[in-house]
Amino acid sequence: MATASSAEHIVIVTGSSPLADTAVASIPDEAIVIAVDGGLDHALAAGLHPSGLIGDLDSVSADALVWAEQNATISRHPADKDDTDTELALRFVAGMMPTKLTMIGGGDRLDHTFAALGALGLAALTSIPVIDAWWGEQHVDILHGPGQATLQLTPDSIVSLLALHGTCTGVTLTGVRWQLNDATLAPVVGWGVSNEVVANGTVTIRLSSGVLTVFDVPLSPRKPSTTDDSHKDHTT
Repeated sequence: MATASSAEHIVIVTGSSPLADTAVASIPDEAIVIAVDGGLDHALAAGLHPSGLIGDLDSVSADALVWAEQNATISRHPADKDDTDTELALRFVAGMMPTKLTMIGGGDRLDHTFAALGALGLAALTSIPVIDAWWGEQHVDILHGPGQATLQLTPDSIVSLLALHGTCTGVTLTGVRWQLNDATLAPVVGWGVSNEVVANGTVTIRLSSGVLTVFDVPLSPRKPSTTDDSHKDHTT
């Protein structure tokens, strides 16, 4: 797998469902792709060629495993472990110090969905400037506080803010029909749900503390992100 000095945009493919076309189309050619266990089968089916495979490998197919043995670096872990395979992959990626992390996955099990999205709030990821994900067709941005983000979203689309990892403080939201100013969002409450993006599509979010999960609809095709020297301030 790539070294820390070469890691810019890393994509983690996980989950038990085929990858959405929109998600695959958002991956730049230069991104480093890492598969999590059975996510390798879905990555290969989507035309991706991961450079690494991580997990206990209890769900990857025999054919995909043969491919990985010939084309990728494999990090095999025991089945009896405290971290999920996705958490293992995210912790590994954090050590590569990328400028952007994208997780792509999907599946019908709610426990796996919550665990995967929840893993994006790991403290080990706070140094990564831009974190986003696709779960099926749904796109999310993750903001670790303190920080801010400016998102280019589809005008008139719906954007929702949820504090999935605990209370979020100092939440300020502009570029939407119902703005927030220094608000406190309690865990998994509906106050930040179903807001409307205004005509120009530019949405700005500021966060004092906590981890904020933003469910949104990015412009298509998704524009490359740019970052400044701050590890918490990003534009996508």
